[in-house]
Amino acid sequence: MRRLALCLIVLVGSSGCVISRLWEPSRQQVVERILPSSVQIVLERDGQRFRTGSGVAIAARSSASGTDCFVLTSGHTLSRLSGQDRVFILFGRQEGAGTKAPATVLAHRDNEDVDLALLRAESHECVPAQFGRPPWLGTPIWVVAYPWGRNMTLVGGVVSQVNVDQPGSRDTAPRLIVDASVSYGSSGGGVYDGQAGRLVGLVEGYRTARVSFQGAQQYFDMPVPGETYVVPLVDIRQFLIEAHQEDLLGELDKTVTTRQ
Repeated sequence: MRRLALCLIVLVGSSGCVISRLWEPSRQQVVERILPSSVQIVLERDGQRFRTGSGVAIAARSSASGTDCFVLTSGHTLSRLSGQDRVFILFGRQEGAGTKAPATVLAHRDNEDVDLALLRAESHECVPAQFGRPPWLGTPIWVVAYPWGRNMTLVGGVVSQVNVDQPGSRDTAPRLIVDASVSYGSSGGGVYDGQAGRLVGLVEGYRTARVSFQGAQQYFDMPVPGETYVVPLVDIRQFLIEAHQEDLLGELDKTVTTRQ
């Protein structure tokens, strides 16, 4: 009898991992959950595109004229705009060229502490991302962005450094870093938990290395693979609070209450 009970315990224990995996979404399901919330930011001057970026829809609200979509992107993408410049958001880019909608800048910060902006646009194609929890070292992630203003790119990786909020300069203090490589135009792109497809941060930038050529008279800054800086959830939360947009926090306010 004791031997039978022991066998049952071993059987249940060994099958636990299998049972838990049955409830986890497949990789394809995670990707399909991520892509619709990713948008492209386009800036135009005199009707011509002069800058692009990436962004993530985080909330949708019904309005008198339709649906207002709230989008997060990087602050530096919207810096140094003139009064004549116009901001647009392209929705549905995972299916092609996307649908272009004019956007309003609700909040913008581009300094040593925060690099974020909040936009609002009217679109029935708004599919907000779900906020996740602050990731740990080694957490698998997906990054969705539009490098060089072109098509959507999906890149996988892991969290390679976590912001432990140590004192020091912004350039040397530990931060949230992922090893997924990005390039120009990816700033503001969503960084998602690779297992559940929930948003865990936004691409802030990447380390570069200066490469000289033609006798060192000319050079260009080349992205360093595997060193992509990410704006963590705690900074997103604080930014929305300071922008008086607390109603957009949703589940984020339940999962992030202290700095990482």
